[in-house]
Amino acid sequence: MAASHGRRTGPAGRPALPQAPPLLVACALGIERLALRGGDRGGATAPVVMLRTGMGPRAAADAVTHALRDGSVTERAPVVATGFCAGLVPGMRPGDVVVAEATRGHLPGAPDVPCADNGPLLRSLKERGLTVHTGLLRGSDHVVRGAERAGLRAGGAVAVDMESAATLRAATRGGDRPVAAVRVIVDAPEHELVRISTLRGGMSAFRVLRSILPVFFEWHRSLLLPRR
Repeated sequence: MAASHGRRTGPAGRPALPQAPPLLVACALGIERLALRGGDRGGATAPVVMLRTGMGPRAAADAVTHALRDGSVTERAPVVATGFCAGLVPGMRPGDVVVAEATRGHLPGAPDVPCADNGPLLRSLKERGLTVHTGLLRGSDHVVRGAERAGLRAGGAVAVDMESAATLRAATRGGDRPVAAVRVIVDAPEHELVRISTLRGGMSAFRVLRSILPVFFEWHRSLLLPRR
């Protein structure tokens, strides 16, 4: 009888997919975590760590660094930065989704962190009938308005938030791992937070954020599939 080397098999003797590392989903605000916790977890195939980082780039970096050091997730765990953001492109609306091609921090000379595995995310979001924008997601350490928002747009960014860039920078500092930033627009050039339509726009963004949790699970599973 041949010796077994511990290789797992799936149905009909086919090799099983390797054990998936946990998925780390990071957001800053309590309302963002509330939306995510209310989402459908039926597609999860491995443990999911929901991390509320707190607001701002320093809090995000510290929280993610701690989570990656304390054993909550493994060194290969994929990381998704998510929550709400401000859109910078005319025509964007609350409830639109931004999938970052790269993130860039707020400090001068901050390096880009590329998000290289976006295909499954884009397909899944579009299949749900959502309006999706891609491009550079910029970081900030404060709420961006007016001329500063226009300046970020002129620099090539499509959206801005306070935590995604710091989250992904901290996640990749210790080595290569899959990372993504998926944000829901809560305000945009024609729909700023100070307007009376804020409540309706916020509700739209909340509902969309709640609905996209399964997309993260699909992305997580796709990372285990053989590359063609």
